[in-house]
Amino acid sequence: MTRTHLPHPHLPGLGRRGFLLGLTALAAVGQARLAVADTTGPAQIADRRLVVILLRGAMDGLHAVIPYGDPDYAELRGALAMPEPGKEGGALDLGGMFGLHPKLTSLHGLYGEGQLLPIHAIAGPYRTRSHFDGQDLMEGGGLQRLESGWLNRALTHMPESAGQPARTGLALGLDLPLLMRGEAPVGMWAPPRATRPEPDLYARMAELLHADETIGPAVTEGMRGRGYAAGALSAGAPLANQGGFMRLASAAGRMLAQRDGPRVAALELGGWDTHAGQAGRMEPVLTQLDRGIAALRGQLGEAWSKTAVLAITEFGRTARANGNLGTDHGTGGAAFLAGGAVRGGRVLANWPGLKRDSLFENRDLQPTRDLRALAKALLRDHLRLPAGAVDAAFPDSGEIAAEAGLLRA
Repeated sequence: MTRTHLPHPHLPGLGRRGFLLGLTALAAVGQARLAVADTTGPAQIADRRLVVILLRGAMDGLHAVIPYGDPDYAELRGALAMPEPGKEGGALDLGGMFGLHPKLTSLHGLYGEGQLLPIHAIAGPYRTRSHFDGQDLMEGGGLQRLESGWLNRALTHMPESAGQPARTGLALGLDLPLLMRGEAPVGMWAPPRATRPEPDLYARMAELLHADETIGPAVTEGMRGRGYAAGALSAGAPLANQGGFMRLASAAGRMLAQRDGPRVAALELGGWDTHAGQAGRMEPVLTQLDRGIAALRGQLGEAWSKTAVLAITEFGRTARANGNLGTDHGTGGAAFLAGGAVRGGRVLANWPGLKRDSLFENRDLQPTRDLRALAKALLRDHLRLPAGAVDAAFPDSGEIAAEAGLLRA
């Protein structure tokens, strides 16, 4: 077993060097890898689990949690507007104003059980439309880039028990996200996979690099040589999902369910950057998210009743569709809180409306909630960490109170 500590800031985008190193890493991964930190911890948190899912690429909250009851929704969204509940391909109703995308069937089931809480019109405290900046700020937990993540800083302040180190965290995947980087030792695990990357990776690489004047044309031509259609390359359409996120979520559930296992885990799911053909492109990633959370629940078993799962993205997307039937980088969006410990069965939203003068800068959903308030509540009320841990996680944010009422009594 080894401990992993990477102090450098996380870089969510891919440059030329990152592109080449990424392909090399995927080709090199062979047997499953697991590096877990010491896991003896205080009794008050021993039965509680927290999972954070980073939805990389800026999920369109208006497409995932559909405000079909807003009188301006259909006209504003145009071709991206989803049918109302009860109609063919319609939203899955969340009580009369909002609905889930029809691919989120497992999450809708959790909603019916009172274990899913969608949160709408939410954003971090920053106002940027850069993936690089947005992801670093979301994971760092501050208004400026930090070299550690808010979840790691909270773990650093987790109390010890009987002279033993407190429970620490587990990151699943090929990279340690900034969220989990810092002084607290964090374990990493990656699943076994074939030496040849899955087809979806090529399409995502092409989308990220198509604008690069030097490497972009070479990548496109190389993919054409592999038989990729030009239309798929220009739109960046995702290919058939191979279940990678579901495998990670299942593994996380198995490890978190162990009596002496970790109690905090972080996962990542990319593919949300939908500048073109959004309706078709979001279906595979929504399906992955839905099935992944269902798999996590299945593997956790009885521990699910003491689990909270937070799914967040760096920012939302524009309220209107662009000329390619996609959306561009925006501001306000949606988040999900799921788990047996969650007081769900409702939508948490101080809804700003979709009228022209209600939009942020006349283009985005106006945020009315702060992501930090959700995270603070989970640290304080779910993991029951002391005030010092919450303050360390989110420095200089005393004006942001922890969200009340997120969890079951």
